[in-house]
Amino acid sequence: MEHASEHAVGRAVEYAKLFRLDGRRVAVVGGAGGIGREVVCALAAHGAEVIVADLDAAGAAAAAEAAAAEPSAPGSRTGTATACPLDVLDEDAVRAAADRWGALDGLVVTAGVNVRKRITDYTAAEFDRVLALNLRAAFTLVRAVAPAMAERGRGSVVGLASMRAFQVEPGQSAYAASKAGLVQFLRTAAAEWGPRGVRFNAIAPGVVRTPLTDQIAADPQWYDAYAQASALRRWARADEIAGAAVYLVSDASTFVTGSVLTVDGGWTAVDGRFEPTL
Repeated sequence: MEHASEHAVGRAVEYAKLFRLDGRRVAVVGGAGGIGREVVCALAAHGAEVIVADLDAAGAAAAAEAAAAEPSAPGSRTGTATACPLDVLDEDAVRAAADRWGALDGLVVTAGVNVRKRITDYTAAEFDRVLALNLRAAFTLVRAVAPAMAERGRGSVVGLASMRAFQVEPGQSAYAASKAGLVQFLRTAAAEWGPRGVRFNAIAPGVVRTPLTDQIAADPQWYDAYAQASALRRWARADEIAGAAVYLVSDASTFVTGSVLTVDGGWTAVDGRFEPTL
C-alpha cells in the first residue's frame, strides 16, 4: 500500500490531453497513401508536426495538404505536415533525412510491399524486395533516429506489422516472414533502448482496403472470404488503423513497449471458417 500511495501522489495526469501531440515532431515513413496517409491526418489532427516521408513525392505532398485541412478538436489546434521525398532503401538518404528532421518524438513506419506467390514461384529478386522494404528499411530508420531519441530520454517508434506475422496462408511466405521479423526486431529494440526511455511497438492490422490489397479486392470470392473470416465480418478501412498509431505515439501509452497491438477485427481471435450450431 505504501508504494501505491507514493504512485498516487506522483505527477498529476491531465487525462483530457492524454492523446494530444501538440509541439511533437513525428515522421511517418510511407505516408503518401493507404494507412500511412490516414496516420498522417490523425497525428496532425492531434496537434503533431508531421513529416510525411515517401518515395512518392507528389503523394507525400498531397497527404501533407490533406492533413493541414483536417479539423482538430474544439479548442485545440491542428498540427502541421511537411512532405519529405525519401527512398528508405537508400541508407545515405535516410541518414541525411534524419539529420534534417532533428530529434523526433515519434516515428511511424508504414512502408511495405507484398508479392503473393507460392514459394516455388518466387524469384530471389522478389524475395529480396519484400524483405528490404518490410524489414531492412525499419532497421535503417531505427538506427538513424533512435540514438537522438535516447539522448533526450524519450521517443516512440511504431512499425506496421500484420496479422500475417502470426497466422499465414499459401502465397504469403516472404511477407509473413518479413512481418514476423519486424515484430521481433522492434521487441529487441525495445529491450535495448528501454532503459533510455525510447519505446518500440508494432501494429498488426488484418485485411485493410488499400492499394496493397487490390489483387484480393479484384476477386469477389476472395474478397468475400476475407470479409467473413473476422469476428466483425468485414474488411477494415485504412482510417481504422490510424487511432492505434496515435495511441502508441501519445502519452496514453507511456508504459507500453515491446508490444503488438492487433487491429484485425477479431480475425486471429476466432476461427472464421466455420460457425458450429450449438
